Amino acid sequence: MNGNRNDNRIERTHGWLRQGVLPVVVISSVKQGLDIAEGLFAGGITQIEITLRTPEALQAMGEITKRFPDMRVSAGTVLTPEQFDQSADLGATLFISPGLTETLAEHALKKGYAWVPGVATASEMMRGLELGFELLKFFPAMAAGGPKALASITAPLAAARIVPTGGVTLENLPQWREIKAVQAVGGTWLTTGLDQMADVAKVVEQRAAQAVAAWI
Repeated sequence: MNGNRNDNRIERTHGWLRQGVLPVVVISSVKQGLDIAEGLFAGGITQIEITLRTPEALQAMGEITKRFPDMRVSAGTVLTPEQFDQSADLGATLFISPGLTETLAEHALKKGYAWVPGVATASEMMRGLELGFELLKFFPAMAAGGPKALASITAPLAAARIVPTGGVTLENLPQWREIKAVQAVGGTWLTTGLDQMADVAKVVEQRAAQAVAAWI
């Protein structure tokens, strides 16, 4: 592994998160994806995690990176090396997985991808740090013990930078915010329940503005 390339990858993760909330999005159509991006941007959030859980995800990712060049796009639910490469080709600059596997770690290191593996225990965090991944996803955050558990686990792991995801809400966001290791929270609530809504962009804008205010 080229040392400079690895340093660049780590530096990219340090500078990637612009706000304290990273919207985690499951997209049902390309139009919905564009509406969500529009709403987030208007509400003050310029970063998004597009989960690779639907057939429309990759196409939407490509369209969002074209239409919103100032929006930082990350690929979520990355489970295979191929998904890394597909997402990178479409403009994703951060890659997030629900867990940590040797296969994904090797591919991320080989390609110099800024990867955020999922972890739920002290041992998993230590393994991620050993491999050079300082930005880690605490997942599933509430099921893994919530803010109290994360505060205890990260207390002796000074290098860990954490993005808790899974069960984070506007109401419990302040509890996560108090933890020194937390760099941002994964916000699934910002874009849930949108399929039957007429003005998706407006609803997301309001939620985004509330989330930004809560983090500050």
